[in-house]
Amino acid sequence: MTEHIFELSEHTDTTVFYGVNNSNIQLLKNLHPNLRLMARGHVVKISGSDEEADRFIENIKRIERFCLDNNSLSEENIIEIVKGSEPVEIRFDNLILHGVNGKSIMARTANQQKLVKDFETNDLLFAIGPAGSGKTYTAIALAVRSLKNKEIKKIILSRPAVEAGEKLGFLPGDMKEKIDPYLQPLYDALQDMIIPLKLKEYMENGTIQIAPLAFMRGRTLSDAVVILDEAQNTTTMQIKMFLTRMGLNTKMIVTGDMTQIDLPYSQKSGLKDALEVLKDVKGIAKVEFDVKDIVRHKLVQRIVEAYAAPRPPEGGAGADTKLSTKKHKNL
Repeated sequence: MTEHIFELSEHTDTTVFYGVNNSNIQLLKNLHPNLRLMARGHVVKISGSDEEADRFIENIKRIERFCLDNNSLSEENIIEIVKGSEPVEIRFDNLILHGVNGKSIMARTANQQKLVKDFETNDLLFAIGPAGSGKTYTAIALAVRSLKNKEIKKIILSRPAVEAGEKLGFLPGDMKEKIDPYLQPLYDALQDMIIPLKLKEYMENGTIQIAPLAFMRGRTLSDAVVILDEAQNTTTMQIKMFLTRMGLNTKMIVTGDMTQIDLPYSQKSGLKDALEVLKDVKGIAKVEFDVKDIVRHKLVQRIVEAYAAPRPPEGGAGADTKLSTKKHKNL
């Protein structure tokens, strides 16, 4: 009797893979009665003949692949795989990955699907559009999928720390506590896609890094998907600094909404400048989202459209005349 070792991927959720009360492992034992199986953590020990152990390892590889792709695993799935048939699974052409509790993370609109498609063939992408259009959420989903598929080693998410009418210096706490509220939308998206314990582990070991844009200076970012969110609030020098951090085997996605610039009026948005400078550079894709891509509450689309509609100048010409006449009478 020979002992073999099979190690599950670090991205495999062992809670899902082993099943409630290790029910999936017990089923595998029943389906392979001539083998002795012991599972702990990400390691499965197999004792038995070489021929049967090799057959089991081939099965468990397919089972693990299914678990990674779908973030779920039932006894029916295991039986179908062991029997050599294809497991029944829900397939969507626009499915990006399965998130926490089997939630399907999909590209719901045409422009979200275009972002997914362009990600495959470009190393730098600009996703521009209104609030709620899913540009950042889709970008993070693509990054998480790349990590789960071992195409990269880390995800780096960044935002410029530009205050929307507030001053950082007056906020309580240390620098991390001041900055975290600006980064919370990124945490929210990750929590939809990665189980809490695994997300905590990734954050602690640096596999996933979330930091203000200023922290990017001097770094070379390799083997990563790097996302710059709210890029409309970068200066020209900041976005140039960010884009030149790109290292080997790295993809960058830059997202922004040109209608929500919080920079001083005298300062040009770095995102607007970058789109002009890089418009003819090969290897760069640009996806323009619009109100039809908004996937939040239906009122959000109406609000965005209302603010985009032309409006007369405040007060109007008539008001100016009345004000002038009133002042004249008071003299």
